Amino acid sequence: MGRSLFVEGGDAPLTIVEAQPDAQGWRLRFAEVADRTAAEALRDVYLEAIVAPGEQLARGEFYWHEVIGASVSDVDGTALGEVTDVYRAGGAEVIVVRGPAGEVDVPLVRAVVRIFAPARGEIVVDGEALGLRGPADGAGGESGTAATADTAAAGEAAPAGQGAAAEAIEGEGSVPS
Repeated sequence: MGRSLFVEGGDAPLTIVEAQPDAQGWRLRFAEVADRTAAEALRDVYLEAIVAPGEQLARGEFYWHEVIGASVSDVDGTALGEVTDVYRAGGAEVIVVRGPAGEVDVPLVRAVVRIFAPARGEIVVDGEALGLRGPADGAGGESGTAATADTAAAGEAAPAGQGAAAEAIEGEGSVPS
């Protein structure tokens, strides 16, 4: 309580006076938002937080902006592209990867992600689990097809106000099966 968030690109603070987790993430009440009509104006708006130097997330948690720009490849070594966006769907974060095969939405769950190391700029996924290739021949699946092979979350995101960290796959390095 008492921390401030900002509408993306804005300067006016929104001071948190109440915060409760819910099925979608967090339900927040701000001192500057007087009624439901004013709150409706914030629907589907990205909020930003100012993070003080030295303020760090727990091991395995990452701010979305730290994931954007990471290279993504298949376990077979095929470059799939670069992370251009992150969003939340159900219980997991999803990265948007743009590359030679077009755009692919990749859920950050253990069934798909083998290495999640955004600090190194590296994410390795199982292209077969995404339907990008067949099991034996390394081909198959349509390029650019979004898949959600396993939508069960492998972890929970950091609370809103911390920049919604992607921690669906904990830690850097290989992801246990």
